Amino acid sequence: MAGAARDTPAGEQEGHRLSMCSKICYAIGGAPNQVAGSAASFFLQIYLLDIAHITPFHASLVLFIGKASGAVTDPVAGFFISKSRWTKIGRLMPWVLACTPFTIISYFLMWYLPPFVSGRVAWYLTFHCLFQALTTLFQVPYSALTMFLSTDQKDRDSATAYRMTMEVLGTLIGASLQGQIVASAHVSPHCTVNPSVNTTDSWHDTPSIPDPSDPLSHQAKVYMIAAGVIAGVYLLGIVVLFLGVKERDDPYALNSDRAIPFCKGLALTMKHGPYVKLTASFLLISTAVQWMIPFAVMLVTIPNLILAYFVAFVSGLSIAASLLLPWSMLPDVVDNFRLQNPHGKGHETIFYSSYVFFTKMSAGIGLGISAAGLEFTGYKPGICRQSDDVILTLKLLIGAVPAILILLGLFILLFYPITEESRKKTKLALEELRRSHQSTENLDSHEKDTSV
Repeated sequence: MAGAARDTPAGEQEGHRLSMCSKICYAIGGAPNQVAGSAASFFLQIYLLDIAHITPFHASLVLFIGKASGAVTDPVAGFFISKSRWTKIGRLMPWVLACTPFTIISYFLMWYLPPFVSGRVAWYLTFHCLFQALTTLFQVPYSALTMFLSTDQKDRDSATAYRMTMEVLGTLIGASLQGQIVASAHVSPHCTVNPSVNTTDSWHDTPSIPDPSDPLSHQAKVYMIAAGVIAGVYLLGIVVLFLGVKERDDPYALNSDRAIPFCKGLALTMKHGPYVKLTASFLLISTAVQWMIPFAVMLVTIPNLILAYFVAFVSGLSIAASLLLPWSMLPDVVDNFRLQNPHGKGHETIFYSSYVFFTKMSAGIGLGISAAGLEFTGYKPGICRQSDDVILTLKLLIGAVPAILILLGLFILLFYPITEESRKKTKLALEELRRSHQSTENLDSHEKDTSV
């Protein structure tokens, strides 16, 4: 069916409408990545500090280098995907299917507590980097698949809305599911202050976490159970995606178009004004979300209900904005680029891979700085109360800094040039370009037949 869709004339493809079932299946396919990513974002730092007993400095290295490795993989993935040939199931779908089994394995091992202690940093660094790289190989073709589901702009916007809704739900499900399963790993029933010790120094209480060298401890087991459950979600999502979605060939490409070389296409995208403004704005907002990752630590160390509600409200708004808006606006940027470069094709994966690259870099920076801040202020894993410096750092990381970054991102967005009116004009111009090209091809074919 996918191969037949590729050979179908553009006029017939325009009559194709994407069914609601296909939109839902497409949305479900992207949910596992968000479930796993949310669980890792909220709990991996806590796991490394309190369960694996890795120092905050080493934990920051694992988080930052892992995110950076995933970011570096983005342009590499975009390069190889742009070179891929069409198959019976499409050009992007084979990449999504091939990387999923390895993603599941790497995710599970990322939460496994090895019996040795000295090499744990290398263990978690290896599998965190591998997981981030594999999720990139999944996310780039999956997100670019939006452009190849239908030729109708309303269908694309609708599919993006379904996808964003499901990914937001996936983010919430990942954090809550992981939290419910591993909650018992962070219960500290033995946190009692020694009366003979000054209460101002009570954060030096004896940790209640068991021996970290024991991989069969209750704390280690519940994290592995959570990893197994989310791995099952991955498998379910990819099956639904494959069975319910059919990829179609580039709907905008003309027969005379040539593929844009990756390096040239990357340079052109970095010069494209709408893309630069969109990326800069939402990178700041995305970074603000990653500053907010210590929120989970704050709930344990600062039992202030009012502050918790405030941070939850602000983080909810920023997460919704960082997930929903940029991905729904990116297809408009791609269309705008197509109109300015009408005889090139294959640039869709370049836009999506480079955007994912910058997003992951901002996430890595945010996570790395937050973990490093805890290291410099004296965060101690497994104790019942942290120092005043740690509490102040957490308040800054989850309050003032994210608010400033979000305001800067919204300010840049004021200069975003694509409006609803300009988007409609772009759509009409692209349709006219295809119609005029088809008329020219038909005329040339008629002249050849006449001459014969």
